[in-house]
Amino acid sequence: MTGAAPPPAIERQLATLPDQPGVYLWKDADGTVLYVGKAKRLRQRVRNYFTADFSDSPKHRLLRRLIADLETIVVPSEPEALLLENNLIKEHRPRFNIALRDDKSYPSIAVTLGDPFPRVLVVRRTDIPKARYFGPYTDVAVLRRTLRIIRRLFTVRTCTFDLPAEAPDRPCLEYHIHRCLAPCVALQSREDYRAMIDDVLAFLEGRTVQVRTRLRERMEDASTRLDFERAADIRNSLRWLDQLERPQGVEMVSGADADAIGYARDGDDAVGVIVVARDGKVVAREQRFLENLAEEPDEAILSAFLVRHYLPRPARARHAVLPFAPSDATEIAALAAGTEFTMPQRGAYARLVELADQNARHLLESFRLESFETEERVEDPVYALGRDLGLTTVPRSFVCVDISTSQGRDTVGSLVWFEAGRPKRSEYRRFKIRGEAGSEAPAPASGHPDDYAAIHEVLTRYFTRRVEEKRALPDLVVIDGGKGQLSVAVEALGALGLGAVPLASLAKREEEIFLPGALESLRLPRRAPSLRLLQRARDEAHRFAITFNRARRRARTVTSALLGIPGVGPARRRTLLERFGSLAGVRIATTDEIASLPGFSTRLADRILNHLKT
Repeated sequence: MTGAAPPPAIERQLATLPDQPGVYLWKDADGTVLYVGKAKRLRQRVRNYFTADFSDSPKHRLLRRLIADLETIVVPSEPEALLLENNLIKEHRPRFNIALRDDKSYPSIAVTLGDPFPRVLVVRRTDIPKARYFGPYTDVAVLRRTLRIIRRLFTVRTCTFDLPAEAPDRPCLEYHIHRCLAPCVALQSREDYRAMIDDVLAFLEGRTVQVRTRLRERMEDASTRLDFERAADIRNSLRWLDQLERPQGVEMVSGADADAIGYARDGDDAVGVIVVARDGKVVAREQRFLENLAEEPDEAILSAFLVRHYLPRPARARHAVLPFAPSDATEIAALAAGTEFTMPQRGAYARLVELADQNARHLLESFRLESFETEERVEDPVYALGRDLGLTTVPRSFVCVDISTSQGRDTVGSLVWFEAGRPKRSEYRRFKIRGEAGSEAPAPASGHPDDYAAIHEVLTRYFTRRVEEKRALPDLVVIDGGKGQLSVAVEALGALGLGAVPLASLAKREEEIFLPGALESLRLPRRAPSLRLLQRARDEAHRFAITFNRARRRARTVTSALLGIPGVGPARRRTLLERFGSLAGVRIATTDEIASLPGFSTRLADRILNHLKT
């Protein structure tokens, strides 16, 4: 990997970064926030983006290319950095951060605690002052069933009056069918109504034993006051609650309350699940779908789910069980006051985690089905690729070409072959670029090496030899790049008389597909099987190219250090590296060890060590 030079404005900021915890915001030239990250030490973390150790994935290369400005915020501790990062991600929704699927697309249950006589509503927004929210519910049938149970157990008002400022002259039908006790006309006191709302909250939180106890107390109180009709209504509610509880009794997990976190992932999509267990029974399940996960490790995704969805929950259990450790385990534990996180390996809690994982896998599969993922399984992506690109021949075999360079040096090309949608590694080829693009000259001032000549050279050399050997040509040639790279490929094949070979290029930034002669780029759905196949080939070509580039760079670095030593030619350099393994091994060798090698003397050994130490 090769470090990238930061923009001048950022380079000046890097010199003044504090060595403290904090949050950093990468911005583009328009001031749009691209990425929000946290750091234990801002100076070390931010500088790392421009070093050779930083990940060279397509996502990170694009991020570094777009970076134009930096903003940092210093905080006292690492947990506060994690919390601030979460808040800023919610505010800015950066394109390079892990994205939780928009909660507003799912309905939730809201209890309007800010009202004197609260209501229970179905909402898609969470902006009601002082309201408590439960959900969101991805399964609307579960939401409706929950509301029916609340209406059956509790006498929550359904009217829209702003009580007590507004009130009707007489009770409505809900009062006469015993679904409401008419607080609107003062037939139920505010204190009694709020006590009933407390029971609603307890029910929604899964504390059904507490609800049953309170209902039984009110039934006995009504009997004492000779209000037998009210006592009968409460008795019927208790029977309904018992009936509701009976099927859930099979889900016994332990005697204590617990929250189990489940997780499942498939490529760029994942789902996090919270299974709520109260009094030994599973009483609820919540979930969030996560997107934009390219190259993100599972530990970081689980950490984002916990910070942005689980920690804000107002009714967490004292014990939360996880499938594995998140990346910010220490900071999350510091933020989750009153909740202990564990990763059980056996027993009831381990079974509860497995139950949560099973739910996550089921939800992710359902999400795939809803997103037409079945099309990818049923339809052959090779046929889909031919259809979407408008080819006259099904591309049963195709190649993908990529160029890799290190600031204009060690330029290499790679060509990978796919047969029936699968890599055929025996047909992979790699190229040392011999022309201008492969020279040892520094990169152009623009910082963008000219890979056009490299693409032309790779295609010319590959297809010339292929034709000479009378071997089969691929049904399609894919170039990693945009319009410019495609034009060069068209020119190269045309010069060889192979203009009939279909060509396409895939641009990384927006995953646009360019075709010869087409005025507009082709943009396929993100989940299209044909696009997935092209992306897989592109990524494989890049992996193959970057591996070869690194090998050449290492060899050049080691060899160059030994160049210029009188008496040390290619054969002796090879002997040194074979004996000591690396340049570092040669540096720490003794004079006697080097002199003992065939063709070396004590005088030559001293000369080599003196040269390497200068």
